[in-house]
Amino acid sequence: MKICILFGAKSFEHEISIVSAIALKKVLKAELVYIFCDYNRDFYLIPTDKINSKRFSSGEYKKYKKLDLKNGGFFLKSLMGEKKIDFDVVLNVIHGGDGEDGKIASLLDFFGIAYIGPRTEASVMSYNKLFTKLYAKEFGVKTLDYKTLEIGSPRDIELKYPVIVKPTRLGSSIGISIVKSKEELDYALDVAFEFDTQVIIEPFINGIKEYNLAGCKTDIYNFSIVEEPQKDEFLDFDKKYLDFSRTKRVNEAALNDEQISALKDAFIKLYEPIFAGSLIRCDFFIVENVVYLNEINPVPGSMANYLFDDFDKIVTQLAKFLPRSIKVAAEYRYINSIQAAKGK
Repeated sequence: MKICILFGAKSFEHEISIVSAIALKKVLKAELVYIFCDYNRDFYLIPTDKINSKRFSSGEYKKYKKLDLKNGGFFLKSLMGEKKIDFDVVLNVIHGGDGEDGKIASLLDFFGIAYIGPRTEASVMSYNKLFTKLYAKEFGVKTLDYKTLEIGSPRDIELKYPVIVKPTRLGSSIGISIVKSKEELDYALDVAFEFDTQVIIEPFINGIKEYNLAGCKTDIYNFSIVEEPQKDEFLDFDKKYLDFSRTKRVNEAALNDEQISALKDAFIKLYEPIFAGSLIRCDFFIVENVVYLNEINPVPGSMANYLFDDFDKIVTQLAKFLPRSIKVAAEYRYINSIQAAKGK
């Protein structure tokens, strides 16, 4: 199998996507094709043996072949016409905007390109923290209380301090602040509003434990181990940035069978309706033996490879169980009937 790693794009998490793409080279055994999308949303074919972070920050990537995205795949122009880049499936490794908000999913679907990753509706829902909470509630998974604020709206949060302030449509802990008193709120909101026009505010529970579970559905559900991230007050951007380069398997959380079963049950409730074809990671809290969803990561850092015993096998298997589009026949029966009824 030949896998295309699609990464980069126009996003606050552009650099993290590069780190994830490089990390996957160490853990995937399949032949890899790297296609980089830059901040201008131009696509470049990057030789697999030339992948390193400096090649992108320096702009050196521009010396490589530029590609066109069109019906059926990515194409390279030449003097003899154009050549389609050969691969079996795209692995969407674009974090944040473009990759997780539905843009790339829509393009790949529109042009009929097979890909591993969230579809448009899954992307739109999980990229927005407010929509995620509403979605979880609909399918019986609890979330913490919350308040949303729009930029320019009154800053009355009606929640007890401390609270955590997050941009609604952003990941990787960018723009997040812990607010311990009313006097700190304005600054935290100003920071968050630099990245989004809406913020979501939740109670901050000091010492609460988070548990990460990744997985996907093929003919069966394939679950990772459950990880308890080691963190201080919360996992900030710098720690997450380093985290995205991980390829070594992490240690399992110290949970009993009943707790692990509860996490898997919540994961299935969230995955089943709309995440077919995706490998996702859900981050949960357990409070008094009750599972709460923190967030859904539709394109997790380094694809959460470090949570699996055999990540390569999971990806290869998932590529065989992608959603199929309903075929639409090219016909004009109705319009012709209407014209005939009019006597024309």
